[in-house]
Amino acid sequence: MNYTDTYKAWLAAVLDNEKTELLEFAEKEQEIKERFSLPLAFGTAGMRGTLGLGTFRMNEYTVRRATAGIAQYVIGLNKQASGVVIAYDTRNMSYEFALTAARVLAAKNIKVFLFENVRPVPICSFSIGYFDAIAGIMITASHNPKEYNGYKVYGSDGAQMSPDATAIVVDIIEKGSYFGVEEADISVKSREEVKGLDRVNINPYIEVVGKSVDEAYYETIAKLSLSPEAVAKEGKNLKIVYTPIHGTGYIPVTTILSRMNIPCSIVEEQASPDGNFPTVKMPNPEQPDALSLGIKLANKLNSDVVIGTDPDADRMGVAVRDNKGEFVLLNGNQIGALLMDYILRRHTERNTFPKNAAVVKTIVTTSLAKKIAESYGATCFDVLTGFKFIGEKIKEWGESGQFTFMFGYEESYGYLAGTHAKDKDAVVSAMLFAEMVCYYKSINISIYNRLQQLFEKFGYFVEKSISIAFSGLDGMTIMADKMKKLAATTIRGLAGIDVIYTCNYSDRIKSYSDGRIEKINLPKTDAMYYSLTGGDWVCARPSGTEPKLKLYVSASADNQRDAETKADMLIAALGEYIK
Repeated sequence: MNYTDTYKAWLAAVLDNEKTELLEFAEKEQEIKERFSLPLAFGTAGMRGTLGLGTFRMNEYTVRRATAGIAQYVIGLNKQASGVVIAYDTRNMSYEFALTAARVLAAKNIKVFLFENVRPVPICSFSIGYFDAIAGIMITASHNPKEYNGYKVYGSDGAQMSPDATAIVVDIIEKGSYFGVEEADISVKSREEVKGLDRVNINPYIEVVGKSVDEAYYETIAKLSLSPEAVAKEGKNLKIVYTPIHGTGYIPVTTILSRMNIPCSIVEEQASPDGNFPTVKMPNPEQPDALSLGIKLANKLNSDVVIGTDPDADRMGVAVRDNKGEFVLLNGNQIGALLMDYILRRHTERNTFPKNAAVVKTIVTTSLAKKIAESYGATCFDVLTGFKFIGEKIKEWGESGQFTFMFGYEESYGYLAGTHAKDKDAVVSAMLFAEMVCYYKSINISIYNRLQQLFEKFGYFVEKSISIAFSGLDGMTIMADKMKKLAATTIRGLAGIDVIYTCNYSDRIKSYSDGRIEKINLPKTDAMYYSLTGGDWVCARPSGTEPKLKLYVSASADNQRDAETKADMLIAALGEYIK
């Protein structure tokens, strides 16, 4: 069917109270085209889109169709009794989508572990292993604007579903219908009736879970503490401001800090769950304004550090005081480098450093990570963008014993210590960052000065990224064409710096400037990476869910100014090839 016929089919099939929304744009062909020309893409990160009716929107029909596909996949594995964990964040419609998914699975006699209230990504990932479930569903659009929601799918290892498994699920989903999907009955009438329940069945196949899982999670991450003596000495005097940015981090972050006897002041305007995120343009700790209220409160209280987490609490942003006493925002590369350095340092000092220690980062994360890791004798591995690939390494080494996972992170503010979860965890990151502040206070070093020490030792690293957006329904096609053109172009140098080798991750080929060719031992993905003389690099990578092409750069020099200048020149030079 074309988009007009699809629109008419939806108009005939939806509930009477939903027809009003569809009739509002009955004469607006462009909106009909945008909503009904394509299905919402389901990739290795699940699906994500604007709320509203239509095949290209997030709504209960797209959720039912996707969940019916998950159900068929689980049945194909004969794992109905193992169950599927369902968690959800504070976004608009998150609970409704979670309940819809639970009812669809239960109708197929698949066990469901449904959380009684909002939970962050790391608790969802942790609980999959806790229950020995076959899969997990997390209703979230992470740090996207309020108009969005999404649907993440996890495998039995607690990591986001692998590309191979996702391909099977997508094939099933694409054959399914948006309408007529069977749903099970439940015994509760409202959301309030579910809150507070724990290990209670609301259907023969739907078990509501809560505090017992939380307690297991807290007990597990508490064991990751590396400086209890420093926390005991400095923690009670540490002044932290924390903001959950209206998201799921509030209870878990404040709980774990309280159990460490580290007080924190909450940004009250951003404490309550609110899917409209009224105090920020975007609930993303990568954005400077997301922590502005926290910094304002920290200045008022003379606090040491500001910590913020995004709505599903898998990303963490931080602001610390510089040598002038003013707050500066750290970027994801810097936060990750500090946490990794702290973890490796403390294990070294405690004589608990394993001989086969390893850290993992993505290909677009700072090269500083490798230098820090190697200085401690740890091996640093690069994986493709997406935390599921870090999760895959944890699983691989857990089975083989070849390496011991110490830490993993990506430049987009996602970090993981421990193997309790297989996705980024802002709760344990907040715990360890607070502990790290205590540790360095105990030896009279500020976090800002520790970062400067790293730069003095390894070089000043600057990382930047820009997004190039392509509008319209053909935006994805235009972006794909730009990447094909870039891949077909031989680039010998950028901003006067020679290219040593080029990685075409779509073809999985590394091409050296001297003509040598090597196979890339990573999964196929659409990305072009250019390694430059001196260890700098640039990379172009399209988004998998929206028409945005991201350009990344990592540049180093003896000082910040020269590194900044070089980074700007390199990213501009690569951008010329995208025009």
